[in-house]
Amino acid sequence: MPTYDERLRALEEQLHRDDPGFAAAMSDGTPRSPREYRRRNAWLAMAFGLTALGMGIAIGHGLLIATGLVVAGAAAHLFDPQRGRLHGKGIPGTPGDPGTAGTPGPPGDPRTP
Repeated sequence: MPTYDERLRALEEQLHRDDPGFAAAMSDGTPRSPREYRRRNAWLAMAFGLTALGMGIAIGHGLLIATGLVVAGAAAHLFDPQRGRLHGKGIPGTPGDPGTAGTPGPPGDPRTP
C-alpha cells in the first residue's frame, strides 16, 4: 500500500504529464486555469467562422456560407471541456458499455443477441 507521500508524488507527476504549463504555474505560485478551461483557440475559430458566415451572406457566396457554418460548428465543439473523453464509454447501464448485459453491442459483434 503506497504511503501518503507516494500517492501525493504520483498525483503531482500525473498533473505534470497532463498539463505541464499548469503544473509549472502552480509550483511558481502563479496559478492559471487548467487546459480544459482555456478557450482562446475556440473563440478565435468561432470569430473566424462567424466572420466567414457573415461575409458569405453579405456577398451571397454559397461556399463561403458553408465554410462559415462548418468552422463555427467545429468551434462550438471546442467549447466542450470533456471533449477528450469518450462519452458514454465505461458508464454502467449505457448502450455503448460492452460490459453491460442485455444491451446491444456494435453490429457484427458475436455477443450481440
